[in-house]
Amino acid sequence: MSNFSLQDHQFMQRAIYLAKRGHFTTPPNPRVGCVIVLNGEVVGEGFHKKAGQGHAEVYALKQAGSKAKGATAYVTLEPCSHFGLTPPCAEALIKAKVGHVIAAMVDPDPRVSGRGLERLANAGITTEFGLLEQDARALNPGFIKLMTTKLPYVRCKLAASLDGKTAMASGESQWITSTEARADVQLLRAQSCGIICGAGSVIFDDAKMTVRWNALGELKNTYAESDIRQPVRIIIDGKNRLTPDLAIFKTTSKILLIRHTIENSQAWPHFVEQVAIAKTAESEHIDLRLLLAYLAQQGLNDILIESGAQLAGAFISANLVDELVLYQAPKLLGNDGKGLVNMPTILQLSDAKSVDVDDIRMVGKDIRITAKFSR
Repeated sequence: MSNFSLQDHQFMQRAIYLAKRGHFTTPPNPRVGCVIVLNGEVVGEGFHKKAGQGHAEVYALKQAGSKAKGATAYVTLEPCSHFGLTPPCAEALIKAKVGHVIAAMVDPDPRVSGRGLERLANAGITTEFGLLEQDARALNPGFIKLMTTKLPYVRCKLAASLDGKTAMASGESQWITSTEARADVQLLRAQSCGIICGAGSVIFDDAKMTVRWNALGELKNTYAESDIRQPVRIIIDGKNRLTPDLAIFKTTSKILLIRHTIENSQAWPHFVEQVAIAKTAESEHIDLRLLLAYLAQQGLNDILIESGAQLAGAFISANLVDELVLYQAPKLLGNDGKGLVNMPTILQLSDAKSVDVDDIRMVGKDIRITAKFSR
């Protein structure tokens, strides 16, 4: 185990800070930051902004110029060693003749996974890894999960009153939570590759399921509107209930209609694609694990579920949700309100799903609880 100095920690913390600047723009690519240091002075730094553009090392090396020779590069993720949309960063570091590379973590991508560091070492550049690794892993849960399990990272957003109700018995629910909480949900959407919802929710709310620029608050000061991606909208419509006149089809961004079978009786907009996913062996419902595997194959590694109690409960019951984000409003809706999640398979306390709470904070007047599901 390397003995990293205080200065090493400080430079890697800077690289992690830079990586976070791509939080809403890089997915499905990983968020990566790089700092190049010569004789204790930062001579170059950069971060990856979006797929198809230069990686963090490229921007840092460009800024460093000739001062990269003999310098130390601090990178939050092992430099890539393969040709993708851009040339390998390991080769760029070799050409710049850096002297030392410290990576926070080894790349879980099997195309890299140690090969980048090996390539650097074979070129005479000394390498180390493991500095602030947990902080670096927290940057890219979706990328890491897809590379290690071939499934996306799944986050389920729910909103309820203090007594766990999501709507009145009539279905009235707009709005239980505050304006601030709803704006916070826009940030969850903006960081996601795709949003899953059910046809019932889309029809009942006439929802658009888009990122609304005017609701992004201070984020608008950091990112141009053109930089914010619209996540793929993934609608589970096993009964083929949706029609092209709904509001969700008025915004031109990709939509996947998930169905048992593809039907061609409707004239869908050009950005709508129908996808047939098989039913589970036990029911007439879409096989949710097969759906997530399909989304992973499409490169969608960070998924947000925004749905009603039945679909949310189905994902949770199938152990397919990694993270829960629950907004609780300071209201009591009473006995007849609609419940938070529908999980009929939980019949006794030992069946209960356990979570580990990561964070609790106020968002406006609401409480936001962020928790990971115990495995």
